[in-house]
Amino acid sequence: MMCMKQFLFVILLLNVFIVNAQNPEGFDSNCKKYITGSIPLVYPSQLYSVIKSPNTVVLDARGKSEFEVSHIYKAQYVGYEKFNINNIGEVSKSDSIYIYCSIGYRSEKIGEQLKKQGYKNVFNLYGGIFNWVNSGYKVIDKENNQTKNVHGYDKEWSKMLNSKKSSVVLNK
Repeated sequence: MMCMKQFLFVILLLNVFIVNAQNPEGFDSNCKKYITGSIPLVYPSQLYSVIKSPNTVVLDARGKSEFEVSHIYKAQYVGYEKFNINNIGEVSKSDSIYIYCSIGYRSEKIGEQLKKQGYKNVFNLYGGIFNWVNSGYKVIDKENNQTKNVHGYDKEWSKMLNSKKSSVVLNK
């Protein structure tokens, strides 16, 4: 029979394994290097719970080729390098706007621009599409079909994707 200390040790090991399986290649430490928190952060489960609400807008701040490989349901491509506030369409300044990129850096910068323009409810998806997929949520391709493909941005960043939950695509 297992004693209490052995049992607790096994539970501790299982927790470490589960956290590491959901946190490939130091996911949190990499995100925290680039995200300042200037825009309020939300996590995948929070976005998932409101994504179908009528006043929820989801913006993708990645490159066009990244978006075409896969994106979050309801996401509108706005890009990063050539972002133009006029491209977000009919969005009310009081709508809830959720922005994402690969991990949250580019989306935070777009969020800052939206805040300066008077948009009140702007949120940055912590860990971006990588965290979304690593958390088990689905993505769709440019034809709106569910896919496991995710653009990894580049070889180094793609290590942050959990390969059991997605297939990494580069240079597409």
